[in-house]
Amino acid sequence: MANKKGNRLKVTLACTECKNRNYDNMKNTKNTTEKLELNKYCPTCKKHTVHKEAK
Repeated sequence: MANKKGNRLKVTLACTECKNRNYDNMKNTKNTTEKLELNKYCPTCKKHTVHKEAK
């Protein structure tokens, strides 16, 4: 059976300030080769911070 997701990969996003892994996201590895960085709300820090892709 064929893979419906194709080039999409599940990545975990970690807060840059407290290092907690808060979010999961899907990333297209064919179009986006660098690490993903998004500005998201961190419930531990209680503010919006930059979340980077973690291993």
